[in-house]
Amino acid sequence: MTATVSLLKAVTGNRLADGEVVFWGEGGWRERFPDASLFADPADADAALDAAKADPTVIVDPYIIDVRLDGEFPVPTSFRERVRALGPTTHLDMGKQAEGGPILEAIAAASGAARSAGRSNLIKKR
Repeated sequence: MTATVSLLKAVTGNRLADGEVVFWGEGGWRERFPDASLFADPADADAALDAAKADPTVIVDPYIIDVRLDGEFPVPTSFRERVRALGPTTHLDMGKQAEGGPILEAIAAASGAARSAGRSNLIKKR
């Protein structure tokens, strides 16, 4: 059994130009979840979200997601966010999951269907 530790946070959204799922990392948008910045302090995640919202013509509705460590690898807690991190689910040989690597393999092997609080809050605002 893999050990799970306290929750971390990450910021995600969709790029307006092409709909690509992106993650906030090192002060800019990254296409791969392994390149996302992870925040232990919710205030740091909120600050990153504020920075991510600076140019609304680039990203649609950025929001904070919950991330846990499964062993040494970060994994989004919600099923929805794991699917978004892996790419299209129609063909396993396409999208981000085709790139492979230990973090993407950990995401693919993860279970649980918890919702990310950030996405729930976004839905409630509408």
